[in-house]
Amino acid sequence: MPAPAWSDPALRNPLGTHVTVGKGLVTGALASARELGCETFQVFVGNPRGWALSAGDPRQDERFRAESAGFRVFVHAPYLVNLGSPTPATYERSVATVAHNLRRAAEIGAEGLVVHTGSFVDTASDARECEERYAAAMRQVRDGLLPLLETLEGASRGEGEDAPWLLLEPTAGQGRSLCAGVDDLAPYLAALDFHPRAGICLDTCHVFAAGAPLDEPGGTTATVDRVVEVGGADRLRLVHANDSMDVRGAFKDRHQNLGAGHIGTAAFTELLAHPATAGVPFVLETPGSREPGNADLELLRRLRAAGS
Repeated sequence: MPAPAWSDPALRNPLGTHVTVGKGLVTGALASARELGCETFQVFVGNPRGWALSAGDPRQDERFRAESAGFRVFVHAPYLVNLGSPTPATYERSVATVAHNLRRAAEIGAEGLVVHTGSFVDTASDARECEERYAAAMRQVRDGLLPLLETLEGASRGEGEDAPWLLLEPTAGQGRSLCAGVDDLAPYLAALDFHPRAGICLDTCHVFAAGAPLDEPGGTTATVDRVVEVGGADRLRLVHANDSMDVRGAFKDRHQNLGAGHIGTAAFTELLAHPATAGVPFVLETPGSREPGNADLELLRRLRAAGS
């Protein structure tokens, strides 16, 4: 089967949405992506709200890899993953789940696994104890993720299967987030020795909820500039394109359709024009974005065309 037209490297930003697997990777997820006209898409490879690890079917994986050629595919880790959790069982399950999902991402030919950066679920009574719990959580992040990143680096050198990126997605700042605002990426990446296989997934709703001025002219450009300053060139590998139901700095993760929330469409125009997003896919996670004819995907197409 010939590669889709959007595999043309001249296309600056592949556009798409998260799709459900439903009937299977090929007959469910890939079929939906084709129906929607996606150029990129994101999936879960198991229950997003449970710890059960789905082994997958090698025959289906092989078929999916062959038939999804030309698409930019990403996997999202389950929501329960929290590498900063003070509960040992949750932490151990989180590490095992990330490792499993990285393997599944490689098996289906995905280029990245998105993982929420987590929380240290603080109940401390004073500032000193809070700092100690944060430091302990960051040590857990290091101990859990660095061995996985080393495995990815080995695979990227040809010592194993094609290696997906581990894509760190800062959260909206709710609870005791380990990494919400852009500046929080600096200590998080430092805990991982700025590993070359650790990338960034920038969720516009999350970063806005954490205080980034995406609703101001030039605010999105400044935010991405800061991402590059903190993370270095080429670490931004994916954008989750979502508007926000809540105002800037609300620390609430409630996605809204593009232009119908408090961020507005100008932010996405700036994102699509920023030099650091060249070649970076945009994946929607907005209400109705999985439905045929959804307005958000068409809006992104228009914004991309206007800036080309």
